[in-house]
Amino acid sequence: MRVEADTGLCQGHQMCQGEAPSVFGFDAATDVVVLLEEEPDESLRDAVATAVKYCPAMALTLHD
Repeated sequence: MRVEADTGLCQGHQMCQGEAPSVFGFDAATDVVVLLEEEPDESLRDAVATAVKYCPAMALTLHD
């Protein structure tokens, strides 16, 4: 599994960080998501998928 974040679309809602804090961080200076793990462990799939699904800006993508 691989995660991508489009920082051009990110609006800084930080919902992803709430769902999967070990995968998604936040850069307060730029007000955008930071990927802490581009290829998170499979055990985090449900949390990452939820973060991707509920991103208000649709800035996250999950690849298998």
